[in-house]
This record gives sequence, C-alpha cells and structure tokens, in this order.
Amino acid sequence: MVDRIVLLSVWFGTILLLVLFTPRKKIREANVVFLFKQLVTWPLGLLVVEFHLIEYPVREFAYATQTSFAFEYFIYPATCVIYILRYPENKSRLKRIGWQLFWPTWMTLIEVVIERHTNLIDYIHWAWYWTWLSLSATFFLSLVYYRWFFRKGIGKAST
Repeated sequence: MVDRIVLLSVWFGTILLLVLFTPRKKIREANVVFLFKQLVTWPLGLLVVEFHLIEYPVREFAYATQTSFAFEYFIYPATCVIYILRYPENKSRLKRIGWQLFWPTWMTLIEVVIERHTNLIDYIHWAWYWTWLSLSATFFLSLVYYRWFFRKGIGKAST
C-alpha cells in the first residue's frame, strides 16, 4: 500500500512540476522534448529490465511490461521538459554546468531513496552511478535534439 501511495505521489508531483514550470507559450516545445525523451528512455528501460539489471516489483501494467511505466514513460520525460525549457542558455558556463549536474543528481537521489525504502525499484546488477550517467546522457542528448529541432544554437536566446 505504501508503494502505491509513493507512486501516486510521484505522479502527482511530476504533473504539478509540469504545470508550474512549463511556460504556456512553450507547450509545443514541451511536447517535442517529452516525446523525444520517451523515445530514448522507454527502449533503454526495457533493455535494463530484460538484462535483469533492475526490477520493478510494484508497477502499473504488471501484465503488459516488466518496466515501470511511470518512470520510463512519464516521470523522466516530464522532468526533462523542465530541464530543457528552463535551461540557463544565456548564463555563465558555471551555471550551465551546474544545471547539467543538478538535474541527474537530484533525480538519482530520489531514485536511491525510493529503491531503498519501497518495492518500486530493486537494483539487481545496477548502482546509483548508472542511473546518474544514463540520466545525464539522455538529458544532454535531449537538449542537443531540442536545439537542433528548434534551431537553437549555443548561447542564442530561446523564443
């Protein structure tokens, strides 16, 4: 029961973050980022589960998939939307690097807490640093795609 409450809380918290931090004028951009991140995280999540690196004992759609629909299909893509739409493009290099380090770090910390205190995630042959590296890489890849798709160069103001 606690696992389901935590899962619902993470769903609602993520929805709240999206509503509060996605500018209305950037809904189209948010959709592109969200879909691209799904394109990347869903297959990677399936591979991680199929190779028995992570297990999701409590999950939605238990008969349909072994991976976590919430994390791979909604939470990671939704947080990536905020990461990209609020990215400090015109700030100092230090602030941009800090932004790139902050997002995978806080998400990894939350995942580690969830892994240790619930049955939502079980690391089998996995460690926190794999989560951090995969989030860092997929967030950066999503940022590169976003810039390419909307023709945003480094240092250019966003629309």
